[in-house]
Amino acid sequence: MATERGQNAADKKKKETLLSAELGKYLDKRVRVKFQGGREASGILKGFDQLLNIVLDGTVEYIQDQDDPFKLTDESRSLGLVVCRGTAVVLVCPADTMESIPNPFVQQQEAL
Repeated sequence: MATERGQNAADKKKKETLLSAELGKYLDKRVRVKFQGGREASGILKGFDQLLNIVLDGTVEYIQDQDDPFKLTDESRSLGLVVCRGTAVVLVCPADTMESIPNPFVQQQEAL
């Protein structure tokens, strides 16, 4: 029983270290963040913690389509310095390597 707790604690520590190492590479670089509910923002990563709460500076939020909340419009708004709650974060990726691609599943359904 005690060894299971010790191993769980070691696994948790390993995951936190991996998160810190991976996300730490992007400190002071522009990242794009996707949130639950379809919102997206990009900004310069200034900091984060083990719960994935992140701090972005020079943040720009991309406005969602009124009819389809998971579709973004060409509009955006500047937010400045933002603290993003980790429980809402779905994805963090470098902004310079992000590329939008068409949804292959929608194309297949349209062909049917």
